[in-house]
Amino acid sequence: MKFQPDRSNAQTISGYGPGWIGVDAEKITHSVILGSGGLRQAWPCARFEDLTPEHFVQLATLEAELVILGSGTRNRFPPPAWLAPLMARRLGLETMDTAAACRTYNILAGEGRNVVAALILET
Repeated sequence: MKFQPDRSNAQTISGYGPGWIGVDAEKITHSVILGSGGLRQAWPCARFEDLTPEHFVQLATLEAELVILGSGTRNRFPPPAWLAPLMARRLGLETMDTAAACRTYNILAGEGRNVVAALILET
């Protein structure tokens, strides 16, 4: 699917498909953490089953008001105990499939929200 974004100063997702997303002029084919303020870093998990509690500790260190977890091709939820680092920082987490996470991230980033998307890109 190709997006036609409104003008925004935030980093946005320009398109997505099976195993990839587009950010600016770059096609990303690995799981990634994106922030509306420009954060872009590889996220070492190729599948939802690769997630560990340490992935959520990493997310809790980010400066954001909300984290969106794109859980791959379908919506899956991490074990509640793994969310403790996020809850300790009063940092919200929304979980959805990666396609929905891309769309939601763009909407919130376009509103000027300080949002981070942790996207699992399954191949």
